[in-house]
Amino acid sequence: GSNFIAGVFIQAMNKKMSIYDAMMRGLLTPGTALVLLEAQAASGFLTDPVRNQKLSVTEALAAGLIGRDFYDKLLSAEGAVRGYTEPYTGLKISLFQAMKKEFIVREHAIRLLEAQIATGGIIDPQLSHRVPVEVAYQRGYFDQEMCQFLSNPKNQTRSCFDPNPHENLTYLQLLRRCVPDPDTGLLML
Repeated sequence: GSNFIAGVFIQAMNKKMSIYDAMMRGLLTPGTALVLLEAQAASGFLTDPVRNQKLSVTEALAAGLIGRDFYDKLLSAEGAVRGYTEPYTGLKISLFQAMKKEFIVREHAIRLLEAQIATGGIIDPQLSHRVPVEVAYQRGYFDQEMCQFLSNPKNQTRSCFDPNPHENLTYLQLLRRCVPDPDTGLLML
């Protein structure tokens, strides 16, 4: 999965910038910036579109790609790929299992799962590969109720604000409005 929103491109200035930088300059709302960065983290890494680098959340903080204000939330989102450590057993568990045990709030988990689906499929933290929703259900990654919920496009969260036409969109809808960066091929809002 690499078809995620990597940054913001300002056509009038022919300038690209990171999502966090765009938020700091008032081009994105903090809520949209967080959702876009969580989607990157839930896909495996954060992207610096200016330097074309892929970084872990901890590396991104050290490099100044994100601020301390988003760090804990993005670490949690990164767990969607790497798995979450079950505090009582020390075992690695999936995003859905963490949600069921109430380590992750349901709405947050759904947003992360939607981002994974939009960028290539549900990530198995044990095997580090992506599978379609139906296959994830068949393998027991989540229950039938969650499978049906995630499979219905009407249930997608409209958590992304597109600053161009001023609309609230799903991550997938916003993703479809992006343009590829001619230098890197990364998708830019």
